[in-house]
Formats: sequence, structure tokens, C-alpha cells
Amino acid sequence: MGDRSINDSAESADQIVSGSATPADLNIQSRNRHFSSAGIERRRWAGGDPYATAFFNALSLTFPKGETFFMKVLKQYRDEVPAKLRREITGFVQQEAVHSREHLFFNKQLESSGFDLSRLEKNLDGVLDKIGTMPLIKQLVATTCLEHLTAILAAEFIANTEHFKNVDSEQRKMWLWHASEEVEHKGVAYDTWLHATRDWSRGKRWIVKSLFMTRISLGFAKNRSRGVFDLLRQDGVTGPRAWFGFLHYALINPAPLRRTLWPWLQFMLPGFHPWNKDDRHLIQLAESEYDAAIMDKPQAPENVMPIENRRKGDSLPKVA
Repeated sequence: MGDRSINDSAESADQIVSGSATPADLNIQSRNRHFSSAGIERRRWAGGDPYATAFFNALSLTFPKGETFFMKVLKQYRDEVPAKLRREITGFVQQEAVHSREHLFFNKQLESSGFDLSRLEKNLDGVLDKIGTMPLIKQLVATTCLEHLTAILAAEFIANTEHFKNVDSEQRKMWLWHASEEVEHKGVAYDTWLHATRDWSRGKRWIVKSLFMTRISLGFAKNRSRGVFDLLRQDGVTGPRAWFGFLHYALINPAPLRRTLWPWLQFMLPGFHPWNKDDRHLIQLAESEYDAAIMDKPQAPENVMPIENRRKGDSLPKVA
């Protein structure tokens, strides 16, 4: 019994990433939702708002290739991290694979509704190609920064009901589902970064991640704004109307960029970890919103796991 206790303690210690605040009982698992049959009911599907629609569309454009890139980076670290983090990377990859699939379908529907995404795709390819030529550790810190941006936007989308007010039902369900899983796996890239840089000084780690976050954020703001204005132009909104309308949307109401400024700044603070704020209640909130939206349907898809069982361990078939 004594030897077993010692071995269990050693195994438990081996699973801890130094500096991690990820909850010990967190079980990252893909819900594997399917929205490919959900058509876009109207061109301005976000409550008839051209600015909200363009913003979400510009984000969606980045997800298939962007999340595929994130998966590729973290998979290269999976075999060298502690067992708990290894399982979390596997869950992360499963979730991101499904996100990529569903947003690929969504983006194809955007094209079918008349949007030309080729310029935005070309710009995204250039950004990812540039990051892909960097050393792996720099690809990892870039992934960590982008995952933080995605996670804080996801938390904002769930917490602030204004974002999906009057949004077409199927699109609302898809974005809530995606946002909930982004919150759930928000610490995986960061923990991988902590493990990969475990031999670095705290000062070096802070300088590198802060400089990269600044660089990544400026590029993110520039490229997403470029995408928004391209899509607005295609929707007949140009000139001062486009600029003032989008700035009002982004900074005044519902203000997704202004409301995520403080969570963004927290990344720069010493001792930061995404799970310093445990916001798992947002996952349950998103799921309850999703369930409320579909409760009038005769039956749920067979592959949707009951909420109460999602943290009890039966994994979905391995996708990577």
C-alpha cells in the first residue's frame, strides 16, 4: 500500500505543469455538433445588422485554416508533455477539428449567398505561411496568443446576450456551441507553452509572450478590420457609413472589442493564466441557451451527449 501511494503521488506530480491554473477536474471533450444542413436564412443573418454580420463572417473565414494550424502546432508537443496535458491536447484537437469542419460549411454558404472570400483567404494564407516559417516555439507562442484572443471573444459572446439578439436560430446555436468549447479549452495552448518553456526564466517568458501578443494583436485587428470592410463593401456599405457603423458596433454597442480590452491586458500581467478566472459557468450557460433553442424539435442528434455526462469520461472516437 505504501509503495502504491508513493507511485500515485509521483504520477500526480508528473501531471502538473508548473504555473498552470487549469482545474484538475476539467475534461475537454468534443460535443461533435453538426450544422452543415443549417442554411443561412438571410444575407445579414446577425439580426439584420450588416456590421455584426460582417464581423462574425470575417472571424469565421479564419477558423478552418487557423484552427488546423493550431492543431498542427500542439500535436507536435503532445508526446512530450505530462499525461493530463496530453489528454487535454487530444481533446483540444478533437474540438478544433469539428470547429474547422462546421465553419468550412458555413463559409461555403457565405460564398453561395454571393460573398467573394478569395481576397480574405489569400491574406490569411500569407499570414499563416509567415508564422509557419518560424521556429516551432514561436509558432507555439503565436498559437497561445491567438487562442487567448479567441477565448476572450468567446466568453464575451456568451456572457453578453446582445451579441445574438435576433440572430438567425441555427447560426446562434452554432456560435454558442463553438464559443463554449473555446472557453473549455482556453488553457491548453498556454499550458503547452508553460511546459515547453519550463527551463526559461520568468522574465524571458514574460518578454517573449508580451511582445508576441502585441504583434499578433495588431495583425489580428488590422486583418479582421480589412475583412470586415471588404465584406461590408460587398454588402453595399461603404465610406463613412462603414467606418462609423463598425466603430459603433465594435466600441459602443455591443462593443466586443472594448469589452475584451481588460481580459486582453491581463495576458501581460505577471502570474497570468487563462484559468485564473474559472468561467466554466459560461459553458453551461451556452449549453442551456442551445438546449432552449432546440427544445421544440422532436429529438436531438444521437451523438449529442447529455450535459450531466459530459465530464464523466467517455471519449469520442479519436480524430487525430
